[in-house]
Amino acid sequence: MSTRSIRFRLIAWYAGLLTGVFLLLGTLMYLNLKHFLENDLGDSQARRASQIADTLLARVHETGEAYVAHEVKDLYEPEVNDRFIRVTRSDGHVVYESGPPKDESFDPTGIPPLASSSRKASRRKLRVPGDKTLLVAALNYRTPDGTRYIIEVGSPLDPVETMLDRLFLQLALGLPIAVLVAICGGYLLVGRALAPVDHIAGKASQITQHNLSERLPVAYTADEIERLSLSLNHMIARLEDAFLNSKRFVADASHELRTPLTTLRVELENIVSDGHLTPELRETLGSVLEEVERLTEIVEGLFAISRLDAGEAQSEWVSFDLAELVTTTADQMGLLAEDKGITVSCDVKPHVMVEGDRARLKQVVVNLLDNAIKYTPPKGAIHLRVATANSHAVLEVSDNGIGIPADALPHVFDRFFRVDKARTRDPGGAGLGLSIVKSICTAHGATVETQSNRNGSVFRVTLPVTHPTKPS
Repeated sequence: MSTRSIRFRLIAWYAGLLTGVFLLLGTLMYLNLKHFLENDLGDSQARRASQIADTLLARVHETGEAYVAHEVKDLYEPEVNDRFIRVTRSDGHVVYESGPPKDESFDPTGIPPLASSSRKASRRKLRVPGDKTLLVAALNYRTPDGTRYIIEVGSPLDPVETMLDRLFLQLALGLPIAVLVAICGGYLLVGRALAPVDHIAGKASQITQHNLSERLPVAYTADEIERLSLSLNHMIARLEDAFLNSKRFVADASHELRTPLTTLRVELENIVSDGHLTPELRETLGSVLEEVERLTEIVEGLFAISRLDAGEAQSEWVSFDLAELVTTTADQMGLLAEDKGITVSCDVKPHVMVEGDRARLKQVVVNLLDNAIKYTPPKGAIHLRVATANSHAVLEVSDNGIGIPADALPHVFDRFFRVDKARTRDPGGAGLGLSIVKSICTAHGATVETQSNRNGSVFRVTLPVTHPTKPS
């Protein structure tokens, strides 16, 4: 999955947002529980301090401090319950101090006395040896006779810390699992949400100028994707209308121009044949006649391309041997090559059966061979090869001519494109020969490509075979 895809970014944002929410909720839960447990423990100790004050110290002037100490020890049993209790008179005299707890988790003698304060109640956390923490609640109490006592009741935070540690462990283990589940769920949800987009993209990649009548699938989800698919279909419909109008115009214009151009050429030929013309006028009319013939070739080429775009080639398909077609065509054009002293050789594998319009595919061979003859210098060589590869027939036309400049290679199949006249050997060319080759190949589901350098050019046509090649 590409990190720049919408799917990846949506999943990343979704997972990141949920992770942030989980972290925030987990942190708030941990802090709130910690605050609640510590407050609850502190309140519990404060209530014990109040009980000692209200039930024992309130009558200390009658019972005496020794009685208070004895009752605290008997009633609250701090050592057994792992608590700390200390009752101190305002002058610093310790009325009662509990001994070491049963679990020996702390030493009461190491707990510093509370500094004098006017506050009636207070709480503090103390770190004691053994890496323990005590939460101590203190009560500043005045007896009816005016004597002041400080009652301190404390308890280790071990139970609270144990519960918090368990919660932290659960959050630490549960968060990655929750994030993983969120990512998987997000992947599935985003996949379902973007599935129509994938279908639209797949169908859009299949629509070309030859099947503009097809439309993209519409996801009737009443959302942005439905509006997008409908808008794209409307755009394709407009493109189809414009393309059909363009093709219709080219076909109509080509068809309408054929008759007047033919008439004009005949009239010019008749005039040129007149023996009363001066040499200068005859030369001028000859030049005009050449331009008319060139214009006729252009019109015929445009008319052929428009018929191919309209699917004319697919209506006359037959099965034939491509190797035999290439061999006979090369023989027929051999005289043209001999006039320039060019050698034409063939290396064909027999019985390479293909299906298509024989006349149009012969035109492909003629145009490629004619193109090679034009751009191959005298005494040069042209080689034609027909073979099969991966259930496809391959036709190659190679020469050792002047080659095609690298910047011109991507445009050699464009209509009316011509390499600059400093390199071309046929200035009168219309620039439609290779365009017709491209149109014929496209109509046959074939591909045509070219490679070129200073040592010559190679044009390669690849089209499906109709059945396995027969043994030679």
